[in-house]
Amino acid sequence: MPVHHFPRNCSFLIMIFLFAALLLSQQAVAVESVRIESGLIQGTVEGGLSVYRGIPYAAPPVGDLRWKAPQPASKWEGIFLADKFGPAGIQNNPAIADLPTPSEDCLYLNIWTPAKSHEDRLAVMVWIHGGGFVAGATAEKLYHSEYLAKKGVVVVSIGYRLGILGFLAHPALSAENDRHVSGNFGLLDMIAGLKWVQRNISAFGGDPGRVTIFGESAGGIAVSMLCASPLAKGLFHGAISQSGGSFGPIRAGGGPGENMQSLSDAEKAGKAWAEKEGASTAPELRSLPPEKLVISIPGQGVAWPIMDGWIIPDDQYKLYQAGKYNDTPVLVGYNSDEGAAFPGARTPEEYMESVHERYGRFAERLLKLYPAGEGILAKTARDLMRDTAFGWHTWTWARLQSKTGKSMAFLYYFDHHPEYPADSPKAGFGSAHSDEMPLVFHQFGLPGRPKENDVDLAMSELIISYWTNFAKNGDPNGKALPIWPAYNDDKPQCMHFLYDKAQAGPVVHEEGLKALDDYFKWRREEE
Repeated sequence: MPVHHFPRNCSFLIMIFLFAALLLSQQAVAVESVRIESGLIQGTVEGGLSVYRGIPYAAPPVGDLRWKAPQPASKWEGIFLADKFGPAGIQNNPAIADLPTPSEDCLYLNIWTPAKSHEDRLAVMVWIHGGGFVAGATAEKLYHSEYLAKKGVVVVSIGYRLGILGFLAHPALSAENDRHVSGNFGLLDMIAGLKWVQRNISAFGGDPGRVTIFGESAGGIAVSMLCASPLAKGLFHGAISQSGGSFGPIRAGGGPGENMQSLSDAEKAGKAWAEKEGASTAPELRSLPPEKLVISIPGQGVAWPIMDGWIIPDDQYKLYQAGKYNDTPVLVGYNSDEGAAFPGARTPEEYMESVHERYGRFAERLLKLYPAGEGILAKTARDLMRDTAFGWHTWTWARLQSKTGKSMAFLYYFDHHPEYPADSPKAGFGSAHSDEMPLVFHQFGLPGRPKENDVDLAMSELIISYWTNFAKNGDPNGKALPIWPAYNDDKPQCMHFLYDKAQAGPVVHEEGLKALDDYFKWRREEE
Protein backbone atom coordinates (compact mmCIF):
# COMPACT_ATOMS: atom_id res chain seq x y z
CA MET A 1 0.00 0.00 0.00
CA PRO A 2 1.59 3.31 -1.04
CA VAL A 3 2.64 5.77 1.61
CA HIS A 4 1.58 9.40 1.00
CA HIS A 5 4.00 12.11 2.07
CA PHE A 6 2.71 15.67 2.58
CA PRO A 7 4.96 18.39 1.27
CA ARG A 8 6.91 20.19 3.98
CA ASN A 9 5.05 23.49 3.30
CA CYS A 10 1.67 21.72 3.62
CA SER A 11 2.56 20.44 7.11
CA PHE A 12 3.48 23.97 8.07
CA LEU A 13 0.11 25.27 6.83
CA ILE A 14 -1.73 22.62 8.84
CA MET A 15 0.16 23.67 11.97
CA ILE A 16 -0.77 27.33 11.34
CA PHE A 17 -4.42 26.36 10.85
CA LEU A 18 -4.52 24.35 14.08
CA PHE A 19 -2.87 27.17 16.03
CA ALA A 20 -5.36 29.71 14.66
CA ALA A 21 -8.27 27.41 15.52
CA LEU A 22 -6.95 27.10 19.08
CA LEU A 23 -6.76 30.88 19.41
CA LEU A 24 -10.29 31.32 18.09
CA SER A 25 -11.62 28.70 20.50
CA GLN A 26 -10.26 30.73 23.43
CA GLN A 27 -11.78 34.00 22.29
CA ALA A 28 -15.33 35.23 22.69
CA VAL A 29 -17.70 34.40 19.84
CA ALA A 30 -21.11 35.84 19.14
CA VAL A 31 -24.12 34.22 20.77
CA GLU A 32 -27.55 33.97 19.21
CA SER A 33 -29.52 37.18 19.71
CA VAL A 34 -32.39 37.39 22.21
CA ARG A 35 -35.27 39.83 22.37
CA ILE A 36 -35.73 42.18 25.31
CA GLU A 37 -38.12 45.13 25.69
CA SER A 38 -35.78 47.50 23.79
CA GLY A 39 -35.14 45.17 20.84
CA LEU A 40 -32.82 42.36 19.78
CA ILE A 41 -29.56 42.02 21.68
CA GLN A 42 -26.48 39.91 21.02
CA GLY A 43 -23.72 39.02 23.46
CA THR A 44 -20.72 36.70 23.33
CA VAL A 45 -19.97 33.13 24.37
CA GLU A 46 -17.08 32.90 26.81
CA GLY A 47 -16.05 29.71 28.56
CA GLY A 48 -19.46 28.12 28.13
CA LEU A 49 -21.34 31.21 29.34
CA SER A 50 -23.34 33.79 27.43
CA VAL A 51 -22.11 37.24 28.41
CA TYR A 52 -23.82 40.56 27.70
CA ARG A 53 -22.06 43.82 28.53
CA GLY A 54 -23.21 47.41 28.49
CA ILE A 55 -26.98 46.94 28.22
CA PRO A 56 -28.77 50.27 28.74
CA TYR A 57 -31.46 49.72 31.37
CA ALA A 58 -32.61 53.35 31.46
CA ALA A 59 -32.24 56.52 29.41
CA PRO A 60 -29.00 58.49 29.83
CA PRO A 61 -29.56 60.77 32.88
CA VAL A 62 -28.16 63.84 31.13
CA GLY A 63 -29.45 67.30 30.22
CA ASP A 64 -32.97 67.77 31.55
CA LEU A 65 -32.79 64.25 33.11
CA ARG A 66 -29.86 65.18 35.36
CA TRP A 67 -31.11 64.80 38.98
CA LYS A 68 -34.37 63.19 37.93
CA ALA A 69 -35.68 59.67 38.40
CA PRO A 70 -34.42 57.28 35.70
CA GLN A 71 -36.56 57.09 32.57
CA PRO A 72 -37.10 54.07 30.24
CA ALA A 73 -34.34 53.20 27.79
CA SER A 74 -35.02 53.90 24.11
CA LYS A 75 -35.90 51.09 21.75
CA TRP A 76 -33.56 50.32 18.86
CA GLU A 77 -33.76 48.88 15.36
CA GLY A 78 -31.65 45.92 14.32
CA ILE A 79 -29.38 44.08 16.77
CA PHE A 80 -27.66 45.76 19.73
CA LEU A 81 -24.16 44.29 20.16
CA ALA A 82 -23.59 43.96 23.92
CA ASP A 83 -19.88 43.15 23.90
CA LYS A 84 -18.39 46.14 25.77
CA PHE A 85 -18.88 47.49 29.28
CA GLY A 86 -20.67 50.81 29.53
CA PRO A 87 -19.05 53.72 31.38
CA ALA A 88 -19.33 54.09 35.13
CA GLY A 89 -20.65 57.21 36.81
CA ILE A 90 -18.45 60.31 36.96
CA GLN A 91 -15.78 59.93 39.64
CA ASN A 92 -12.20 60.72 40.60
CA ASN A 93 -10.79 57.23 40.83
CA PRO A 94 -7.35 56.29 39.38
CA ALA A 95 -8.18 52.60 39.94
CA ILE A 96 -10.45 52.61 36.87
CA ALA A 97 -8.09 54.48 34.55
CA ASP A 98 -7.95 51.57 32.08
CA LEU A 99 -11.75 51.17 31.95
CA PRO A 100 -14.31 53.09 29.84
CA THR A 101 -14.10 56.81 30.66
CA PRO A 102 -16.60 57.70 33.42
CA SER A 103 -19.64 59.58 32.18
CA GLU A 104 -22.99 61.02 33.20
CA ASP A 105 -24.37 58.46 30.75
CA CYS A 106 -23.81 55.52 33.10
CA LEU A 107 -27.01 53.49 33.50
CA TYR A 108 -25.85 50.17 32.09
CA LEU A 109 -25.89 46.60 33.32
CA ASN A 110 -24.09 43.36 32.46
CA ILE A 111 -25.18 39.72 32.46
CA TRP A 112 -23.35 36.40 32.79
CA THR A 113 -25.63 33.42 32.20
CA PRO A 114 -25.01 29.66 31.96
CA ALA A 115 -28.58 29.07 30.70
CA LYS A 116 -29.01 27.11 27.49
CA SER A 117 -32.58 28.27 27.01
CA HIS A 118 -34.93 30.98 28.27
CA GLU A 119 -36.88 28.11 29.83
CA ASP A 120 -34.06 27.24 32.29
CA ARG A 121 -35.42 29.65 34.96
CA LEU A 122 -32.18 29.90 36.95
CA ALA A 123 -31.77 31.87 40.17
CA VAL A 124 -30.51 35.43 39.61
CA MET A 125 -27.88 37.40 41.57
CA VAL A 126 -27.77 41.18 41.10
CA TRP A 127 -24.48 42.82 42.11
CA ILE A 128 -24.28 46.40 43.46
CA HIS A 129 -20.69 47.62 43.64
CA GLY A 130 -19.14 49.58 46.49
CA GLY A 131 -16.96 52.67 46.52
CA GLY A 132 -18.44 54.93 49.17
CA PHE A 133 -21.21 56.03 46.78
CA VAL A 134 -18.58 58.18 45.00
CA ALA A 135 -16.56 55.58 43.07
CA GLY A 136 -16.60 52.11 41.53
CA ALA A 137 -17.44 50.47 38.21
CA THR A 138 -19.07 47.22 37.14
CA ALA A 139 -16.26 46.83 34.59
CA GLU A 140 -13.66 46.32 37.32
CA LYS A 141 -12.09 42.88 36.91
CA LEU A 142 -12.70 42.19 40.61
CA TYR A 143 -16.45 42.06 39.86
CA HIS A 144 -16.38 39.88 36.74
CA SER A 145 -18.82 37.10 37.48
CA GLU A 146 -17.96 34.09 35.36
CA TYR A 147 -17.10 31.87 38.34
CA LEU A 148 -20.37 32.61 40.15
CA ALA A 149 -22.36 32.00 36.96
CA LYS A 150 -20.68 28.63 36.45
CA LYS A 151 -22.33 27.55 39.71
CA GLY A 152 -25.69 27.64 37.92
CA VAL A 153 -26.93 31.20 38.51
CA VAL A 154 -27.48 34.21 36.27
CA VAL A 155 -25.41 37.17 37.50
CA VAL A 156 -26.28 40.80 36.74
CA SER A 157 -24.18 43.83 37.71
CA ILE A 158 -25.75 47.29 37.77
CA GLY A 159 -24.11 50.69 37.36
CA TYR A 160 -25.66 53.72 39.05
CA ARG A 161 -25.11 57.47 39.47
CA LEU A 162 -22.40 58.36 41.98
CA GLY A 163 -21.43 61.26 44.18
CA ILE A 164 -23.16 64.59 43.63
CA LEU A 165 -24.96 63.35 40.51
CA GLY A 166 -26.34 60.39 42.45
CA PHE A 167 -27.18 61.91 45.80
CA LEU A 168 -27.50 65.72 45.75
CA ALA A 169 -30.48 67.04 47.68
CA HIS A 170 -31.47 70.65 46.97
CA PRO A 171 -34.66 72.67 47.57
CA ALA A 172 -34.94 73.51 43.86
CA LEU A 173 -34.74 69.82 42.90
CA SER A 174 -37.22 68.82 45.61
CA ALA A 175 -39.67 71.45 44.31
CA GLU A 176 -39.75 69.68 40.93
CA ASN A 177 -40.69 66.34 42.47
CA ASP A 178 -44.32 65.32 43.08
CA ARG A 179 -43.32 64.17 46.58
CA HIS A 180 -41.11 67.22 47.18
CA VAL A 181 -37.96 65.16 47.73
CA SER A 182 -34.52 64.88 46.14
CA GLY A 183 -31.23 63.21 46.89
CA ASN A 184 -31.56 59.44 46.41
CA PHE A 185 -31.15 59.30 42.63
CA GLY A 186 -28.56 56.52 42.80
CA LEU A 187 -30.97 54.34 44.79
CA LEU A 188 -33.69 55.06 42.21
CA ASP A 189 -31.25 53.83 39.55
CA MET A 190 -30.80 50.54 41.42
CA ILE A 191 -34.56 50.16 41.73
CA ALA A 192 -34.97 50.85 38.00
CA GLY A 193 -32.33 48.19 37.30
CA LEU A 194 -34.19 45.67 39.45
CA LYS A 195 -37.44 46.49 37.62
CA TRP A 196 -35.60 45.89 34.33
CA VAL A 197 -34.49 42.51 35.65
CA GLN A 198 -38.07 41.63 36.51
CA ARG A 199 -39.22 42.49 32.99
CA ASN A 200 -36.34 41.03 30.98
CA ILE A 201 -34.25 38.43 32.81
CA SER A 202 -36.35 35.49 31.65
CA ALA A 203 -34.98 36.11 28.12
CA PHE A 204 -31.55 35.17 29.51
CA GLY A 205 -32.76 32.02 31.29
CA GLY A 206 -33.24 33.75 34.65
CA ASP A 207 -36.14 33.40 37.06
CA PRO A 208 -37.64 36.79 38.01
CA GLY A 209 -39.16 35.06 41.03
CA ARG A 210 -35.74 34.14 42.48
CA VAL A 211 -33.65 37.32 42.53
CA THR A 212 -31.00 37.95 45.20
CA ILE A 213 -29.36 41.36 45.52
CA PHE A 214 -25.81 41.45 46.85
CA GLY A 215 -23.20 44.11 47.44
CA GLU A 216 -20.16 45.12 49.48
CA SER A 217 -19.33 48.28 51.45
CA ALA A 218 -21.49 51.06 49.95
CA GLY A 219 -23.07 48.33 47.83
CA GLY A 220 -23.87 46.37 51.00
CA ILE A 221 -25.29 49.53 52.58
CA ALA A 222 -27.43 50.02 49.47
CA VAL A 223 -28.68 46.43 49.80
CA SER A 224 -29.67 47.24 53.38
CA MET A 225 -31.54 50.35 52.23
CA LEU A 226 -33.35 48.47 49.47
CA CYS A 227 -34.45 45.93 52.07
CA ALA A 228 -36.14 48.81 53.92
CA SER A 229 -37.54 50.64 50.89
CA PRO A 230 -41.20 50.19 49.95
CA LEU A 231 -40.25 51.12 46.37
CA ALA A 232 -38.20 47.90 46.11
CA LYS A 233 -40.95 45.62 47.43
CA GLY A 234 -41.28 42.46 45.34
CA LEU A 235 -38.23 43.21 43.18
CA PHE A 236 -35.95 40.72 44.97
CA HIS A 237 -36.33 37.63 47.13
CA GLY A 238 -33.05 37.46 49.03
CA ALA A 239 -30.25 39.81 50.06
CA ILE A 240 -26.52 39.45 50.76
CA SER A 241 -24.67 42.35 52.39
CA GLN A 242 -20.90 42.25 52.82
CA SER A 243 -19.65 44.92 55.25
CA GLY A 244 -22.85 46.91 54.89
CA GLY A 245 -25.95 47.88 56.84
CA SER A 246 -27.59 51.20 57.66
CA PHE A 247 -29.16 51.00 61.11
CA GLY A 248 -27.65 54.08 62.74
CA PRO A 249 -29.76 57.07 63.85
CA ILE A 250 -30.55 59.95 61.50
CA ARG A 251 -28.32 62.82 62.56
CA ALA A 252 -26.35 65.63 60.99
CA GLY A 253 -22.62 65.48 61.49
CA GLY A 254 -22.45 61.89 62.68
CA GLY A 255 -19.40 59.75 61.99
CA PRO A 256 -19.21 56.42 60.12
CA GLY A 257 -22.11 54.23 61.17
CA GLU A 258 -24.40 57.18 61.87
CA ASN A 259 -24.00 59.35 58.80
CA MET A 260 -27.58 59.27 57.49
CA GLN A 261 -29.12 62.73 57.29
CA SER A 262 -32.67 64.00 57.06
CA LEU A 263 -33.95 65.57 53.85
CA SER A 264 -33.94 69.04 55.39
CA ASP A 265 -30.32 68.78 56.57
CA ALA A 266 -29.23 67.36 53.22
CA GLU A 267 -31.01 70.15 51.35
CA LYS A 268 -29.13 72.72 53.46
CA ALA A 269 -25.82 71.04 52.62
CA GLY A 270 -26.78 70.82 48.96
CA LYS A 271 -27.78 74.47 48.83
CA ALA A 272 -24.49 75.52 50.45
CA TRP A 273 -22.50 73.47 47.94
CA ALA A 274 -24.48 74.83 44.98
CA GLU A 275 -24.01 78.44 46.10
CA LYS A 276 -20.24 77.92 46.06
CA GLU A 277 -20.60 76.81 42.45
CA GLY A 278 -22.77 79.83 41.60
CA ALA A 279 -26.00 77.88 41.12
CA SER A 280 -29.30 78.35 42.93
CA THR A 281 -32.02 77.19 40.51
CA ALA A 282 -32.60 73.79 38.90
CA PRO A 283 -31.66 75.09 35.41
CA GLU A 284 -28.45 76.60 36.81
CA LEU A 285 -27.60 73.33 38.51
CA ARG A 286 -28.15 71.42 35.26
CA SER A 287 -25.94 73.85 33.38
CA LEU A 288 -22.93 73.12 35.60
CA PRO A 289 -20.21 71.28 33.63
CA PRO A 290 -19.63 67.64 34.65
CA GLU A 291 -16.13 68.37 35.95
CA LYS A 292 -17.68 70.55 38.66
CA LEU A 293 -19.65 67.54 39.92
CA VAL A 294 -16.81 65.22 40.89
CA ILE A 295 -16.34 64.48 44.57
CA SER A 296 -13.78 62.11 46.08
CA ILE A 297 -14.82 61.90 49.73
CA PRO A 298 -18.02 60.02 50.68
CA GLY A 299 -20.70 61.94 52.50
CA GLN A 300 -19.92 65.63 52.90
CA GLY A 301 -23.67 66.18 52.97
CA VAL A 302 -24.10 65.88 49.20
CA ALA A 303 -22.89 62.39 48.26
CA TRP A 304 -24.66 59.85 50.47
CA PRO A 305 -28.22 58.46 50.60
CA ILE A 306 -30.60 60.25 52.95
CA MET A 307 -33.80 59.59 54.87
CA ASP A 308 -36.23 61.31 52.49
CA GLY A 309 -39.51 59.88 53.81
CA TRP A 310 -40.21 58.19 50.47
CA ILE A 311 -37.46 55.91 49.17
CA ILE A 312 -36.12 55.58 52.71
CA PRO A 313 -39.22 56.29 54.83
CA ASP A 314 -37.62 56.49 58.27
CA ASP A 315 -34.76 55.48 60.53
CA GLN A 316 -34.11 51.90 59.37
CA TYR A 317 -33.74 50.64 62.93
CA LYS A 318 -37.27 51.86 63.69
CA LEU A 319 -38.62 50.36 60.46
CA TYR A 320 -37.22 46.94 61.40
CA GLN A 321 -38.49 47.21 64.95
CA ALA A 322 -41.98 47.76 63.52
CA GLY A 323 -41.63 44.99 60.91
CA LYS A 324 -41.89 47.52 58.07
CA TYR A 325 -39.36 46.15 55.60
CA ASN A 326 -39.03 43.72 52.71
CA ASP A 327 -38.96 40.44 54.59
CA THR A 328 -36.66 38.15 52.59
CA PRO A 329 -33.86 35.82 53.71
CA VAL A 330 -30.63 37.75 54.33
CA LEU A 331 -26.97 36.76 54.58
CA VAL A 332 -24.92 39.53 56.21
CA GLY A 333 -21.48 39.90 57.72
CA TYR A 334 -18.25 41.83 58.12
CA ASN A 335 -14.48 41.42 58.29
CA SER A 336 -12.30 41.02 61.37
CA ASP A 337 -10.13 44.11 60.81
CA GLU A 338 -12.32 46.52 58.83
CA GLY A 339 -10.61 49.47 60.49
CA ALA A 340 -7.23 48.56 58.94
CA ALA A 341 -8.37 50.02 55.60
CA PHE A 342 -9.43 53.40 56.98
CA PRO A 343 -7.27 56.23 58.35
CA GLY A 344 -7.70 56.93 62.04
CA ALA A 345 -5.85 57.87 65.18
CA ARG A 346 -2.12 57.14 65.02
CA THR A 347 -1.33 56.99 68.74
CA PRO A 348 -3.15 55.77 71.86
CA GLU A 349 -3.47 59.39 72.99
CA GLU A 350 -5.10 60.48 69.73
CA TYR A 351 -7.41 57.47 69.87
CA MET A 352 -8.59 58.18 73.43
CA GLU A 353 -9.19 61.82 72.59
CA SER A 354 -11.23 60.92 69.49
CA VAL A 355 -13.31 58.40 71.44
CA HIS A 356 -14.20 61.00 74.07
CA GLU A 357 -15.06 63.50 71.34
CA ARG A 358 -17.37 61.16 69.45
CA TYR A 359 -18.92 58.87 72.05
CA GLY A 360 -19.53 61.35 74.85
CA ARG A 361 -20.67 59.73 78.09
CA PHE A 362 -20.11 56.26 76.58
CA ALA A 363 -16.41 56.92 75.98
CA GLU A 364 -15.02 55.38 79.17
CA ARG A 365 -17.15 52.26 78.84
CA LEU A 366 -16.03 51.80 75.22
CA LEU A 367 -12.37 52.46 76.04
CA LYS A 368 -12.45 49.60 78.55
CA LEU A 369 -13.98 47.30 75.95
CA TYR A 370 -11.79 48.55 73.08
CA PRO A 371 -8.52 49.59 74.81
CA ALA A 372 -5.88 51.70 73.08
CA GLY A 373 -2.85 49.68 74.08
CA GLU A 374 0.51 51.15 75.03
CA GLY A 375 3.25 52.52 72.85
CA ILE A 376 1.52 51.67 69.58
CA LEU A 377 -2.18 51.63 68.81
CA ALA A 378 -3.62 48.17 69.43
CA LYS A 379 -5.94 46.26 67.09
CA THR A 380 -8.63 46.59 69.77
CA ALA A 381 -8.76 50.30 68.90
CA ARG A 382 -9.40 49.47 65.25
CA ASP A 383 -12.08 47.05 66.41
CA LEU A 384 -14.14 49.95 67.73
CA MET A 385 -14.26 51.46 64.25
CA ARG A 386 -15.03 48.01 62.83
CA ASP A 387 -17.98 47.47 65.13
CA THR A 388 -19.33 51.04 64.97
CA ALA A 389 -19.35 51.20 61.17
CA PHE A 390 -19.95 47.53 60.27
CA GLY A 391 -20.24 44.94 63.04
CA TRP A 392 -23.07 46.53 65.03
CA HIS A 393 -25.12 47.09 61.86
CA THR A 394 -24.95 43.52 60.60
CA TRP A 395 -25.48 42.07 64.10
CA THR A 396 -28.44 44.41 64.58
CA TRP A 397 -29.83 43.49 61.16
CA ALA A 398 -29.75 39.77 62.01
CA ARG A 399 -31.17 40.37 65.50
CA LEU A 400 -34.08 42.55 64.39
CA GLN A 401 -35.01 40.35 61.46
CA SER A 402 -34.92 37.21 63.62
CA LYS A 403 -37.35 38.92 66.02
CA THR A 404 -39.76 40.72 63.69
CA GLY A 405 -39.53 38.82 60.40
CA LYS A 406 -40.52 35.45 59.01
CA SER A 407 -37.42 34.90 56.87
CA MET A 408 -34.10 33.53 58.09
CA ALA A 409 -31.02 35.66 58.70
CA PHE A 410 -27.48 34.27 58.40
CA LEU A 411 -24.56 36.14 60.00
CA TYR A 412 -20.84 35.73 59.20
CA TYR A 413 -17.45 36.94 60.43
CA PHE A 414 -14.65 36.90 57.85
CA ASP A 415 -11.24 36.33 59.46
CA HIS A 416 -9.47 34.52 56.61
CA HIS A 417 -5.75 35.39 56.66
CA PRO A 418 -2.45 33.72 57.48
CA GLU A 419 -0.78 34.23 60.83
CA TYR A 420 1.72 36.95 60.11
CA PRO A 421 5.20 36.60 61.70
CA ALA A 422 6.12 39.03 64.50
CA ASP A 423 8.52 40.97 62.27
CA SER A 424 5.96 41.41 59.48
CA PRO A 425 4.34 44.85 58.94
CA LYS A 426 1.04 42.94 59.02
CA ALA A 427 1.71 41.34 62.40
CA GLY A 428 -1.40 41.58 64.55
CA PHE A 429 -3.67 42.43 61.63
CA GLY A 430 -6.79 40.55 60.59
CA SER A 431 -8.91 40.70 57.42
CA ALA A 432 -9.28 44.27 56.19
CA HIS A 433 -12.24 45.88 54.46
CA SER A 434 -12.93 44.18 51.08
CA ASP A 435 -10.42 41.34 51.68
CA GLU A 436 -13.21 38.83 50.97
CA MET A 437 -13.86 40.21 47.49
CA PRO A 438 -11.32 38.15 45.49
CA LEU A 439 -12.78 35.02 47.09
CA VAL A 440 -16.42 35.89 46.43
CA PHE A 441 -15.72 36.46 42.72
CA HIS A 442 -12.74 34.08 42.41
CA GLN A 443 -10.56 36.86 40.97
CA PHE A 444 -6.95 36.52 42.08
CA GLY A 445 -3.68 38.25 41.18
CA LEU A 446 -5.18 41.70 40.65
CA PRO A 447 -3.13 44.75 41.73
CA GLY A 448 -2.97 44.89 45.52
CA ARG A 449 -4.79 41.56 45.79
CA PRO A 450 -3.47 38.08 46.65
CA LYS A 451 -2.12 35.76 44.02
CA GLU A 452 -3.81 32.43 43.49
CA ASN A 453 -2.93 29.84 46.14
CA ASP A 454 -4.44 26.57 47.32
CA VAL A 455 -5.82 27.89 50.62
CA ASP A 456 -7.56 30.86 49.01
CA LEU A 457 -8.88 28.71 46.16
CA ALA A 458 -10.45 26.29 48.61
CA MET A 459 -12.01 29.11 50.65
CA SER A 460 -13.26 30.77 47.46
CA GLU A 461 -14.97 27.55 46.41
CA LEU A 462 -16.61 27.32 49.84
CA ILE A 463 -17.85 30.92 49.86
CA ILE A 464 -19.13 30.79 46.28
CA SER A 465 -21.02 27.60 47.17
CA TYR A 466 -22.64 29.30 50.18
CA TRP A 467 -23.51 32.47 48.24
CA THR A 468 -25.02 30.64 45.24
CA ASN A 469 -26.86 28.13 47.43
CA PHE A 470 -28.42 31.09 49.21
CA ALA A 471 -29.44 32.62 45.88
CA LYS A 472 -31.06 29.37 44.79
CA ASN A 473 -32.77 28.36 48.03
CA GLY A 474 -32.73 31.26 50.51
CA ASP A 475 -30.36 29.13 52.63
CA PRO A 476 -26.55 28.87 52.21
CA ASN A 477 -26.36 25.30 53.46
CA GLY A 478 -25.72 22.41 51.10
CA LYS A 479 -24.19 18.99 50.71
CA ALA A 480 -20.67 18.56 52.13
CA LEU A 481 -20.58 22.12 53.53
CA PRO A 482 -20.08 22.99 57.21
CA ILE A 483 -23.51 23.69 58.73
CA TRP A 484 -24.35 27.38 58.91
CA PRO A 485 -27.09 27.94 61.53
CA ALA A 486 -29.65 30.69 61.02
CA TYR A 487 -29.25 33.51 63.53
CA ASN A 488 -31.23 33.11 66.72
CA ASP A 489 -30.96 35.69 69.49
CA ASP A 490 -31.51 33.00 72.14
CA LYS A 491 -28.33 31.26 70.96
CA PRO A 492 -26.51 33.79 68.74
CA GLN A 493 -24.10 32.17 66.32
CA CYS A 494 -22.42 33.18 63.10
CA MET A 495 -20.24 31.50 60.49
CA HIS A 496 -16.53 32.16 61.05
CA PHE A 497 -14.47 32.09 57.85
CA LEU A 498 -10.98 31.34 59.16
CA TYR A 499 -7.72 30.79 57.32
CA ASP A 500 -8.25 27.17 56.35
CA LYS A 501 -11.79 26.35 57.43
CA ALA A 502 -15.27 27.65 58.11
CA GLN A 503 -17.13 26.83 61.30
CA ALA A 504 -20.08 28.14 63.25
CA GLY A 505 -19.26 29.94 66.47
CA PRO A 506 -20.30 32.72 68.84
CA VAL A 507 -20.78 36.32 67.85
CA VAL A 508 -17.45 38.13 68.16
CA HIS A 509 -17.10 40.71 70.97
CA GLU A 510 -20.79 40.63 71.82
CA GLU A 511 -20.15 42.72 74.93
CA GLY A 512 -18.79 45.53 72.78
CA LEU A 513 -21.72 45.28 70.37
CA LYS A 514 -24.15 45.57 73.28
CA ALA A 515 -22.34 48.67 74.54
CA LEU A 516 -22.62 50.20 71.06
CA ASP A 517 -26.29 49.25 71.03
CA ASP A 518 -26.75 51.39 74.14
CA TYR A 519 -24.71 54.20 72.57
CA PHE A 520 -26.82 54.28 69.39
CA LYS A 521 -29.99 54.16 71.46
CA TRP A 522 -28.76 57.21 73.37
CA ARG A 523 -27.97 59.06 70.13
CA ARG A 524 -31.38 58.15 68.75
CA GLU A 525 -33.16 59.45 71.86
CA GLU A 526 -30.95 62.53 71.86
CA GLU A 527 -32.14 63.45 68.40
